[in-house]
Amino acid sequence: MREAYEIIIAPIVTEKATRLTDEQNVYVFLVHNSANKVEIAKAVEQVWDVKVEDVRTMRYAGKARRSMMGRMSPNRKPGRQPSYKKAMVRLAEGDHIELYEAG
Repeated sequence: MREAYEIIIAPIVTEKATRLTDEQNVYVFLVHNSANKVEIAKAVEQVWDVKVEDVRTMRYAGKARRSMMGRMSPNRKPGRQPSYKKAMVRLAEGDHIELYEAG
């Protein structure tokens, strides 16, 4: 099994993720593409010492992008954004994760 810090790449802090955290105790993370729900749950429990009730995962395909290095540039090659996987982790009642300090 991989290390917990290899599975969880970064927390996703957006308006929707913050609303989910406040209302439903759900935290959103960017995770490794090949991580499964069991590995994600164990990694979150190990890193933050909380009890995970549910994990939902979503895969997002990378989008095709044009590189615009100049209008007449000979280097205009199509590129791609990387694919990524997102996990929504619901914690047990009373548990929480302190992702950032509100000042």
